[in-house]
Amino acid sequence: MTSVSKQTISFKNDESKWTQLLDSFEHHVKTERGLSNFTIRNYRNDLAPLFDFMQIQGLSSITDLNRTNLREYLAWLVDIGYVRSSVVRKLSTLRSFLKWLVRDGIIKTDPLPRRGVLNTTRRLPKFLSKEEVNKVFEVVDNTSIIGLRDLALLELIYAAGLRVSEVQKLNLSDINVVNQELVVTGKGSKQRIALIGKPAANAIERYMTYARAKLDQSGKSKALFLNRTGGRLNQRTIQKRVNYYSELAGLQDVHTHTLRHSFATHLLDGGADLRVVQELLGHSSPSTTQLYTHVSSSEARQIYLSAHPRAIKDHPK
Repeated sequence: MTSVSKQTISFKNDESKWTQLLDSFEHHVKTERGLSNFTIRNYRNDLAPLFDFMQIQGLSSITDLNRTNLREYLAWLVDIGYVRSSVVRKLSTLRSFLKWLVRDGIIKTDPLPRRGVLNTTRRLPKFLSKEEVNKVFEVVDNTSIIGLRDLALLELIYAAGLRVSEVQKLNLSDINVVNQELVVTGKGSKQRIALIGKPAANAIERYMTYARAKLDQSGKSKALFLNRTGGRLNQRTIQKRVNYYSELAGLQDVHTHTLRHSFATHLLDGGADLRVVQELLGHSSPSTTQLYTHVSSSEARQIYLSAHPRAIKDHPK
């Protein structure tokens, strides 16, 4: 078991220190609470999205957590597709984790409110229309090295419905442009095959041919997407690039998971089977994917009310 130090609780872009912190928590629940290995594994899985959220928000230390950003974290879990029962379980694990952090003096006070932290309203995930997705792609300057990289990045997230953590972990060996498929490492290190269309394949091929080699000066990087200095692109930068181009296209509050939601919704609107979408998204439970059917139903209702003459006339104000 690795002991917790001041260096461990500050882990900006360093997942190994986060892992050390979870190792210490695991030791606590195993030796002092006698929990089963299955329960301990679930605890670790429940806490995994917290690290992703902190990286996206630029929170570099566990001490940066407060009441406001923890509320935002729980709302974010709903936004990226977790069903309410899963969020409630993650909240319970988070309470145990924070209680342990206070007990061991790692943080001074528990920032999580005792009640009212989880909104009982089930929120539908936000998604873009097909026209809005195209607008985002069209504003990218694909004549520059960074522009070629960013267009490939955006096309890939939308084409394969990837989580930000999944696209960030991609290596060159994971991509098969000819077959238009890739190997994605999702939650719990589970791997799946994702598919992409011709536009995404073309964008990735152009990036790899004309831009990536110029970013990888050493010629040794395995990462697919690189930053200006040749290192692996981090999650926070990926989020910033998505936000940048979305705002440039005149759209507000667009994140990587918005493109993922759009991917799922557009597939279902196009007649894709729910089980196929579940597989492509990497959802372990069909109940998570089921959320997108409500989005599509909502869209269908709007179209009906705006298009059917009797619906317009008879619909109550």
